[in-house]
Formats: sequence, structure tokens, C-alpha cells
Amino acid sequence: MSNRLEGKIAVVTGASTGIGLATAKRFAAEGARLFITGRRIAELQAAAEAIGGNVTPIQADSGKLADLDALFAKVKADAGRIDVLFVNAGGGSMLPLGDITEQHYDETFDRNVKGVLFTVQKALPLLGKGASVILTGSTTSIKGTAAFSVYSASKAAVRNFARSWILDLKDRGIRINTLSPGPTETPGLLDLAGTDPAQRQGLLDYMASQTPIGRVGTAEEIANVALFLASDESSFVTGIELFADGGQAQV
Repeated sequence: MSNRLEGKIAVVTGASTGIGLATAKRFAAEGARLFITGRRIAELQAAAEAIGGNVTPIQADSGKLADLDALFAKVKADAGRIDVLFVNAGGGSMLPLGDITEQHYDETFDRNVKGVLFTVQKALPLLGKGASVILTGSTTSIKGTAAFSVYSASKAAVRNFARSWILDLKDRGIRINTLSPGPTETPGLLDLAGTDPAQRQGLLDYMASQTPIGRVGTAEEIANVALFLASDESSFVTGIELFADGGQAQV
């Protein structure tokens, strides 16, 4: 074990399942003290037990500013600073143009844009020189996807946040990067196909066929990339969009 995050304070939002959980486990294994969030308390507590180590679970909906205030008040009281902020909470559902509702738009942008914006802004007083902020993007931000335009647009907004914020913070030494997974086998992805096992496998098979590497990714593979961006090994990397997508969006 290399302990690449030894002594660092890390916050991972949306850590109950999938990429967030896998990344929190990896950060903990590398020596970080963790604060994790999730909207559902039972899943969040189960995640904390699975992560082990020095981890504090805090129930929070990133789209609600009062929840973010409570989160960072707890981090400030217990740790005093943030060295790594992985802004992973988010999600979305599918609706084609013509069927998009105001509720669908509001829910997607509240989770993926408003939540990201105010998570980072409210964390600023705790972020010091050398801190790493990682935003979760998506290959959909640069590719067209049928029935997924609202989600895709929200992730395009996240990508520009990183580009613009590094200019706003250029005198503070805070790095901000976007990590954009491709098709990754997570509960969130499988939920897009419903509950039928055959439909879920069909979705995975289709996505594998569209990926040059010939398969979908694992949450652990995305966590490996998040670890690089979180660690001092990426100390001269800021403002980028790092695709971990098996080549899907590169061809």
C-alpha cells in the first residue's frame, strides 16, 4: 500500500454506491480521513461500514443548500480543512425531446449543476493551497445521446465549471479537474434499463459493443483515476477533462 493520501482530509459526495463508494474505499485505503455523503441514510451507513477506516457519514442532498451548510460545518468542526473534494453526487433519467418536463429538467440540473456549483463554492473556505477538487463529468457531455439531452447538457455545464473556476482561483493554488467516466457498471447505470435482468444485461452488452476496448468499466477502475487526480502525483494537472471511458468518446 502506497498511502498516497496519508494525512489528507477528503470529502466524497454521493458515496453510497457505485463510483462514489469505490472511490471512497480507495481513498481510505490510501490513508485519507473521509467524510462521505448520500441522500439515503441506510445506504450511507452501509457504505461507511464497507469503507472502514476513519470515515464520517453525513446525510446530505447536494441540491439543498442547507444540507451543504451542515456538511461543511461538520467538516470544519472535525477536521478544519479539505485537501480533496470529490464532487460526485448527481444522476439523471432519460426522456426524449417532446416528453421533457419541467420536473425532469429541475431535478437533473439541481443535482448535477446547482449541487456541484454550491458544493464547491461552500467548500472554498476550507480548501487551501494544493487542494484538489474533482468534478464528475460524463462522456455524454461531448456526445449526442438519444433521450438523454438534459443529463448530457448538465454534464457539459460541469465541464465548463472546471475551465472557468481555475481562472477564478488562479491565485489560491487549488486544482480543479473533471473526471468523465464512460459506460461503467454501477447501480445508477443499470437502473436506466429498469429491473428486468435481461434488459440490464442487454444494456451492458450494447454499451460494450460501442466501446473500443470491448467492455464496460468497473467502478474500481474509475476510482483509480480519481486517486491520481486527488494525489500529489497530479500536482501540475488542472482544468482538464480526463476520460476514463474505454475509448468510447475518443473515436
